[in-house]
Amino acid sequence: MIPWTLTDITEAVRASWAADTCSPDDLDRGDWTSDNPSWDHCDITALVVHDFFGGELMVGEVHLGGEQHGHHWWNRLPSGIEIDLTLEQFRVGQVVSAGRPVRRPTGRPAPRWDEYELLRERVRSRLGGYPGR
Repeated sequence: MIPWTLTDITEAVRASWAADTCSPDDLDRGDWTSDNPSWDHCDITALVVHDFFGGELMVGEVHLGGEQHGHHWWNRLPSGIEIDLTLEQFRVGQVVSAGRPVRRPTGRPAPRWDEYELLRERVRSRLGGYPGR
């Protein structure tokens, strides 16, 4: 197995985000730009990080102005350390609630499966391999 570091994976993930891996719902609203590349990549990014490190997937609610505006995903590593590669997407005062662990979706977690596979393949390609493959 290739000994990747969290820095290696972080750099590969961040270099792999693009409009075609953003949630199609957000593209319809025109929210994704290269100025905020992590925008709406939290769920599939958390899955890719989970592929490498295992641990738990964490989900919290996103609030703005007292109203809920969706959910946010990140990772809790087996050591207990939480990492969030997409937190910087929130730039207009959004607040993310405390997270709760959730089970990884099984099968093809629609509707984001295509974007997840595309991001996963880009990260794999940048790193020259993938865990267990």
